[in-house]
Formats: sequence, structure tokens, C-alpha cells
Amino acid sequence: MSLLYGPIARYGSGWLLLGLGFGLLLWFIAAWWDMSEPASSAQKLLIGLGFLLVVWGIARVAQQFVNITNPIIGFTPAALTLLAVVVAAEALLRAYQVPTGLIPTPSRVLMTLLDVRDVLLRDAYQTVVLEAMVGYLIGCSLGLLTALLVSRYVFLERGLLPYATVFSSIPIVALAPVLVKMIGIDWPSKAVIVAITVFFPMVVNAFRGLTEVNPLSLDLMRSYAAGEAQQYRWLRLPNALPFIFNALKLGTTLAMIGAIVGEFFGANGQGLGFRIQIEAGRFGFDIVWSAIIVASIIGIAWYSLVAWLERRLTGWHVSYR
Repeated sequence: MSLLYGPIARYGSGWLLLGLGFGLLLWFIAAWWDMSEPASSAQKLLIGLGFLLVVWGIARVAQQFVNITNPIIGFTPAALTLLAVVVAAEALLRAYQVPTGLIPTPSRVLMTLLDVRDVLLRDAYQTVVLEAMVGYLIGCSLGLLTALLVSRYVFLERGLLPYATVFSSIPIVALAPVLVKMIGIDWPSKAVIVAITVFFPMVVNAFRGLTEVNPLSLDLMRSYAAGEAQQYRWLRLPNALPFIFNALKLGTTLAMIGAIVGEFFGANGQGLGFRIQIEAGRFGFDIVWSAIIVASIIGIAWYSLVAWLERRLTGWHVSYR
């Protein structure tokens, strides 16, 4: 019993601190739900005490999950941290009576998200499927093809690769208005922005993976009279997969940014970027934050899908051993 008492007492006290902290914060939110005047200094200190208890509890509870390999269960401390920030923000905004036209409470954002979900889903289809996804697939495909050609022919490496490095540093904010004016305000202009944005990282990363091959492995392939196509099939492409997936994961973030920023400079009345810009001008920040949440969830899911494919296809790599 004495062997069990130590871990139970240590982790049990963490959960107890979490319960007390969240209890204080939720009690204040419930008590101040319909109030219109700011809270007193003592009540604000109570919010601070509740948040400190939650942070202390998370710090103690997180030790339970150090050796957990299940990613869902292992995400518990991060989920508790996010919940603590949201609940504390709700309590503080209500305590200071911050106008919703400046910073809406998380509960108001959630209710707005449920009310306008159909509009945001249509906007998400425009931004993600027609703009980000189409541009992502085109840009990454062309980038990989270009890297294959550049790695095969030396004159292309010396003539094109330096420009790929230079153009990859062009800020999307400077590129977007030019392309929107040239191509039009409909979704193809944003798809082109995304394609250009993800093209150069793919070229640079894929080229590095295709050329940074162990010379001994390359000599072994040649000693067996392997042709260029066989060398690429069995040596260069497998060696480049981790680099390609790095570019693919980076591209998911760049694609969402490029599509949303592109809509700031012209849209056909739909899109998450268009919605954010219009509602921010109307001080409808509850809708703005709802659109940001939708974009964030889709972006995280997209990145996670690419990371899952990476683990499935490059499980042999040293980073997964």
C-alpha cells in the first residue's frame, strides 16, 4: 500500500488542484453571466487564484503522461492547457466587461460558430478545396517534377536552382495583389498564389533529398549496372521522401495562408479570408474568430493527414526508430 500511496497522492493532488481551479473559474463565469458592471478587485484576484491552481494542477498531472505512447491520451495535458486558457479568458473578459465589438468572449464565439456554420462551411469549401487544395496539388507536383529535372541535368541546377532559392523568399503579401489583378478575383487567382507559394519549398527540399545520397550506395548501384531510372526508383526517391514530406507539411500551412491572404485583395463574395476581412470591418469579431477557428481546425487536420502519410511511407527512416 505504501508503494501505491506515493503516486496516487502525487497525481491525485494534481487532479484536485485542477478541480478547485476550474471550479473557481466556472463559478465566477456563472455568477457574472448576466452582469453589466466590472467585477471588484477581490473577484479579479479570485480569477487569478483559480488560474494559478489550474496551472499548478496541470504541471503535476502532466507527469502522468510522460511515458504515454498513445497520441490521443498523451494530448491530455495540452487539451487541459487549452481549456484553462479559454475558461480564464471567458472569466477575465466578463470581469472587465470588455465590449464584444473589441474582444468577444469564447462562449459568444462558440454560439456564433454554431449559428453561422453553414455560411462558414461554404466559405471553407471555397478557400480550402478550390483554392488551397488545387494550388497545393499543382504547386507540389510541379515542384517535385522540377526537382527531378534539376537533379538530373547539371545546367538546370546551375541555371534555375539559385532563382528558386531567391523567389522562395518573396512575401506572399506582395505577390497576392499583383496576381489577383492579373488573373481576376475568382478562385483561380488564389489557386495560382498557393501554387507559387508551395512550389519553391518543394523544389529546394526535393532537390536536396535527391542529391544528398550516400556515394557508396550510388557506387553499389552502378556496380550492378543500374541505369538512371533504376537509381532514382530504388535509391534517390526513397532517400528524398523525408525531404519531400517536409515540404508537403510546410506546404499545408503556406497553402492556407496564401489562399486566405489572397482573398483579402479580391474575392467573389465567398471564402474564409473574405469573411474575415468583411466582418472585421463591421466589428463582427465573433464571426472573425469563428472563421479563424474553422481555418485552424482544417489546417491542423490537413497537416496531421500529411504527417500520418509520412509515418506510413517513411517508417524505415532513422527519425522513427
